[in-house]
Amino acid sequence: MEKKLKLGLTQVYTGDGKGKTTAALGLAFRAIGHGMKVFMIQFMKGSIFYGELKTAQMLSPYMTIVQKGREEFVDRNNPDPEDIRLAQEGIKLAEEVMKKNEHDILILDEINVALDFGLVSLEQVLNLIHNKPKDMELVLTGRYAHPEVVKNADLVTEMIEIRHYYAEKGIDARDGIER
Repeated sequence: MEKKLKLGLTQVYTGDGKGKTTAALGLAFRAIGHGMKVFMIQFMKGSIFYGELKTAQMLSPYMTIVQKGREEFVDRNNPDPEDIRLAQEGIKLAEEVMKKNEHDILILDEINVALDFGLVSLEQVLNLIHNKPKDMELVLTGRYAHPEVVKNADLVTEMIEIRHYYAEKGIDARDGIER
């Protein structure tokens, strides 16, 4: 399958509002409609309950999602060595996907949080940005985007939380909406 994208840029979806992963998946859905191939690596996520995993199976070979995280929350101040190992695997996988250059879009979901929590280094993330193929779109999602990541991106969108039903009404994550 021949790549379709000719000019690939770097996008960042960040902020404390809901919708960063969803925006990246929306971009993937649009691209697949144009016959493009998308590869998503989910950092710090390891739950089988995310609906996008089932969707990716349905959209194969156009969509691939690989999780590099555990189900448990990562302790920001004292990450488990397993969290660091999985995040480093995610970085290596991203490098491999870029080297093969068979996908039009590479989404690094929650990589901004992995960087902020010290699971990956700023140097590693900047190397991915600077070494991506010219015909591959790179999308980095997650809160706490580092200023250097923002500076090196072509597009940055910040989701701002104005109101959230979890905080106001105690409504937990729902299948098909948040996962």
